Amino acid sequence: MVIDLKKWRRVGYTKRIERWMEIQKSHRIYELGSLPPFLLVFAGHVAPIEHRWNQHGLGGDNVRGSCRDLHPGPVSLLHWSGSGKPWFRLDSKRPCPLDALWAPYDLYGHSH
Repeated sequence: MVIDLKKWRRVGYTKRIERWMEIQKSHRIYELGSLPPFLLVFAGHVAPIEHRWNQHGLGGDNVRGSCRDLHPGPVSLLHWSGSGKPWFRLDSKRPCPLDALWAPYDLYGHSH
């Protein structure tokens, strides 16, 4: 996601997203993690970005053998979308090969 922070602050998107999160907390209106509040607030006012910007799918479940490789070409953002997060896999000593790219950013040092 690429965000125009000046517009974000001017329009007050944080409060709008938090409102949907509060509704979710009391009424459980969606099941898809953190993305729905953004989709509800932006209501289609989004634009796709080039594939090279988002290497998604790195959160594949390595228990089922679905560790993923990087797509060919330059990559700008590593996105561990899915249930397999690098911090859990590194801490459980069952990492996917690309999880090592995240390890230097572990603020708690669990995986060092």
